Amino acid sequence: MATGIDLSRLHAGLKGTTELLVGEEHTAPQVGSGRIHVLATPVMINLIEAAALAAVEHLLPAGHQSLGTHLELRHIAATPVGMMACTSAWSSTWSASTCACSARSGRAGLLSRGFVERSS
Repeated sequence: MATGIDLSRLHAGLKGTTELLVGEEHTAPQVGSGRIHVLATPVMINLIEAAALAAVEHLLPAGHQSLGTHLELRHIAATPVGMMACTSAWSSTWSASTCACSARSGRAGLLSRGFVERSS
C-alpha cells in the first residue's frame, strides 16, 4: 500500500520503553477485568502499546501518527500493587507502512511477551 509519506527514517531495531509503578487504579478490579488486585491485562496492553509508540512515533513526518492494528500477547505473571512494570518494544520489520514490534514486560521476571503491529 503506497502511503505518499516519507518513512525512510523508520527501520528495524528501534526501541521504546515504558515504566509504571503499579497502583490500585491499575488493578483488575478497578478496570473491570477481574477480582485480584494485580496489574490488569488491559493496562499491560496499554503499556506495550505506549512502548511501541515510543519506538517509532517520533520518527514519523509531522502531522502523521501510527495506529495499533494487531496485537498478540501472553500475560505470563501477575504484578502486584507497589511493583514496577517495565515494558520494552523494538521494531523488527517494516512492510510498506506497517511496523512489527516485539514486546516484553517485566523487571523482576518476565510478565508478558508478544507482538504489536502499527500502521502509519
